[in-house]
Amino acid sequence: MEPVSLIILFVMGTLAGAINAAVGSGSLLTLPVLLALGIPPGVSVRSNTVGILFSTIGSVVGYRREIAAEQKDLGPLMVVVAVTATLGSVLLLVSPSEALDVVVPVLIVLALVMVIFQKRITGMVQAVGERRAARRARRRRQTLEEAAAGERSPYRSPGLLGAMGAASIYGGYFTAAQGILYLGVLGATTGRSMGAVNSVKNLASLVVNLAAAIVYVIAYFALGAEIIWVATAAIALGALLGGYFGAHLAKKLPDAVLRGVIVVVALFALVRQFTG
Repeated sequence: MEPVSLIILFVMGTLAGAINAAVGSGSLLTLPVLLALGIPPGVSVRSNTVGILFSTIGSVVGYRREIAAEQKDLGPLMVVVAVTATLGSVLLLVSPSEALDVVVPVLIVLALVMVIFQKRITGMVQAVGERRAARRARRRRQTLEEAAAGERSPYRSPGLLGAMGAASIYGGYFTAAQGILYLGVLGATTGRSMGAVNSVKNLASLVVNLAAAIVYVIAYFALGAEIIWVATAAIALGALLGGYFGAHLAKKLPDAVLRGVIVVVALFALVRQFTG
């Protein structure tokens, strides 16, 4: 792989790490570059997943205090996320390459839609969750103390576990824009703000990417499933730096700038995929 390509992957990995820490969808910067370089979709997804894992390591370290405050309630959620992400990554491995040629561009389009309409989507989902929570509270005639006690441990509810499990199958299969899905699900099912659940989102993203990366590395050695390691290393180095140091920058940049960069890069990859 040419040095210029590696530099581009490093830069995009750094931006992706920062965006993943702040919002999610950073893979829509790195994955399209791999596709635009002519790397097959399955190989691109595997190489990107192993590399982008390091962005979630950096962001989890950055949110370690917030995660520690919730950790006693996160065990069941992380188990569900790990198991379902493993299922999603195995599904990618057994998908025919011809199917991936069609499925991956479609998923990029879906992820782009989620990026463009993120605020509207998460707002609608959260509003539905808040209405349901209010109805449950009225039916049970909870006191303020009971409601507050329930608020302290929202991550064990069956609805949240089921929704996060479904989102994690997608995350294990594709990874791009999974953070947006998690923010929507966690915000809706806990009734908390996006900022309040961002630490749990980052931890869940780490578990998903780690589970998928383990599957892909085992498949590389046991089954010969190709991974472009030099590209993975470039993304990993940038993603680690971006995940740890770049979150503040991503939060300060206007949403329009972040979304614009993602949309332009992803659209370029789609054009390259269909015309190349």
